[in-house]
Amino acid sequence: MLKSYEILVKSIDNQNKDHKQMVKLNEFKKSLAFTLKWEGTYSNDKDDPGGETKWGISKRAYPNLDILNLTPEQAASIYANDYWDKAGCDQIPFPFCTAVFDSAVNLGVGRVLGWLKEAKDVKAFLDKRRRFYYDRVNKSPTSVKYLKGWLNRLNDLSKFVDTNTNPVGEDRKDVNS
Repeated sequence: MLKSYEILVKSIDNQNKDHKQMVKLNEFKKSLAFTLKWEGTYSNDKDDPGGETKWGISKRAYPNLDILNLTPEQAASIYANDYWDKAGCDQIPFPFCTAVFDSAVNLGVGRVLGWLKEAKDVKAFLDKRRRFYYDRVNKSPTSVKYLKGWLNRLNDLSKFVDTNTNPVGEDRKDVNS
């Protein structure tokens, strides 16, 4: 049986693009697979500010969407249009784009765009995310129940970035250049 994120990733496989678009599509698929590994399937946690959620798409963000019956194709389209594109991930080198995309999904595009202006590299960007989680728990102590999961996800993202970073000596484009 396929996992939910595998179904979503497969739902975008049929697109036929030129080489550059295919590379970016592949980066989106890798980023989506990473994010969906952490987003899970359907939930309706009363303490989650997003409320009813499926594959990370929340009723709070999409009040007119039937979350329970959300299809993999709808979810993939939302992720591509409202997170990947709006956060400018197609202009950010891999794997930094995965860090930006996952952060946009988890914390909002607006916040992430602000962090991009301030962070000089992916490490500084991820440090901002880590500080945000601790600040959130300090401001809202009831959210401490999510902290371990947030930090596990962030640590996994850091490992993903490290594993997928170009070897030393290869040129890398800085996201802010």
